[in-house]
Amino acid sequence: MTDTLWWLAAVVVMAIGLIGTILPVVPGTTIILVAAIVHRIFAGAENGVGWIAMAVLVVLTALSYLLDFFAGLVGAKRFGATRWGVIGAIIGGILGIFTGFITLLVLPIAGAVIGEMIGGKRLVDAGKAGWGTLLGNVAGMIGKLALGLAMVVVFLMNTRAPGLG
Repeated sequence: MTDTLWWLAAVVVMAIGLIGTILPVVPGTTIILVAAIVHRIFAGAENGVGWIAMAVLVVLTALSYLLDFFAGLVGAKRFGATRWGVIGAIIGGILGIFTGFITLLVLPIAGAVIGEMIGGKRLVDAGKAGWGTLLGNVAGMIGKLALGLAMVVVFLMNTRAPGLG
């Protein structure tokens, strides 16, 4: 009975983690990784994820953070952002972390535009850098969701659902 509860708890927490992969500031893949670790500790090694699968989960978590960091920057650069735009997007992202959900989405874009304008670009060209930042961030969210789903699949393929043999 307790194995069933631990497995269900892990799956529910992983579902929350999947939601967190598309919400800024919520460490979705880390939540999924912690759920797998806690499941292994409390359900026992024979019912939990093995070491190789755990290593895969750790690597996927690290990849999600790299993707999160670089997606907006790559998007901005792809749409012509200069160093000023990238610095503005980074500053906007940092400020957004401390000011709320909506501003976390808006401030990196505004930072890229303002940075480009400080660097001497016209508003239209600066807007392209902001657009690139937005598209990069959206692509990063989709990528993090895919990595989170892969993590859940690794967990499910490497554990036994209690009562299913």
